Amino acid sequence: MSLVTTHVLDAAAGRPARGIPVRLESGDTLIASGHTDDDGRIRDLGPERLDPGVYRLVFDTEAYLGPEGFFPEITVSFRITDPGAHHHVPILLSPFAYSTYRGS
Repeated sequence: MSLVTTHVLDAAAGRPARGIPVRLESGDTLIASGHTDDDGRIRDLGPERLDPGVYRLVFDTEAYLGPEGFFPEITVSFRITDPGAHHHVPILLSPFAYSTYRGS
């Protein structure tokens, strides 16, 4: 399993958010990219080991919500201190709000 995974749930519709493009970045460097699957997950995003530092997950929510969505993009910055630990970053999404946390 990869070091970084994510899961996007459409809180308004009560179902997984399918097909959202997601990028894993560090500074100006693109490390990996993918799309959420039918269960709203990306189970393998990036390498199995990342150096300690600050990383970003960028979710292209406009691709899912369309131009009516208030947030066309969500960027979640997080810090990796343990290069061998799994980091799961879920998003709960609705047209006018989102929340995130460190998952398990």
